[in-house]
Amino acid sequence: MEWRCAGLGWPDGRPVLRWEGGRRSELAYGTDIGFRAVGERRCVGARGNPCPLRAVVPGRATQARCPECARLDRAFSVAADGVPDDPRTYRVYLAWFGAGLVKVGITAEERGAVRLLEQGAVAFCWLGRGPLMAARRTEELLRAALGVPDRVPYARKREVRGALPAWPDRVGELTQLYGRAVALDGWAETLERVSFEAVDHSGAFGLRAFGSGMGRLRADGTGAGGGDAAVVAGASFGVVREVVGGGAVAGRLVAAAGPDLHLETAGGDALVVDTRVLVGWQLVAADAAAGVTVPVQAVETGGGGAEQEGLF
Repeated sequence: MEWRCAGLGWPDGRPVLRWEGGRRSELAYGTDIGFRAVGERRCVGARGNPCPLRAVVPGRATQARCPECARLDRAFSVAADGVPDDPRTYRVYLAWFGAGLVKVGITAEERGAVRLLEQGAVAFCWLGRGPLMAARRTEELLRAALGVPDRVPYARKREVRGALPAWPDRVGELTQLYGRAVALDGWAETLERVSFEAVDHSGAFGLRAFGSGMGRLRADGTGAGGGDAAVVAGASFGVVREVVGGGAVAGRLVAAAGPDLHLETAGGDALVVDTRVLVGWQLVAADAAAGVTVPVQAVETGGGGAEQEGLF
């Protein structure tokens, strides 16, 4: 049985690694994990349909889709306004990633906070709820009026995640922006304002708001979703943004946020694995001592065998 990766998910506010066919591997902070890539990376298809060609896709691509499947997926994407008549209720939100780094966005109400967890939002608040196009128009209004983006690069999120201010400071920033947002004229008439409530994801991610600068995250041995990790300055810090056939990644899982897994390697270094580049690969378990034999980039700043019962 192949274990082909389908990405990192956040059901019930806890990180799981998903596999083709619907299987899941729960991830717990403070435990050792390791995997090795086998064969070639294959296109995952689009809109629940497999790629008819099982096309090979580049190891560095953040979407494991061939050009044809990528076009099909985007044609029916809410984010690309491919479904303007979607009858579901949508919510507008402010997502906070770190000091001074906030974005505005929309998500289907039925998904709750999952979209915020997927994006790596350390904190967030709702602004309004209503039909899709009303939410979209209001999102554009708020983006322009508040001077906040609707997209934030993952490199920037990683940069600020290493030195988070205390919870009162996060709430203060969200409170101030929320007040400016709900006071604006020009909201779509069918969009209902939602009262303020700041939501904290640092526990779900395994992050604690102390430390200085970009350091390594140290596990405290508690389970996923309920524990913290301390930020310790001084260790080297790298990012896995490409996987190669035969390449291995192993270490202790100390935190996760959005698509990122934060590992401490056997040598004591900090490593972020962007799980978007794992999607489409067949992975087999590797011993924690296997090390890291895939390309590792310095952190960006500015800007087969027997059937397995489980991977980790």
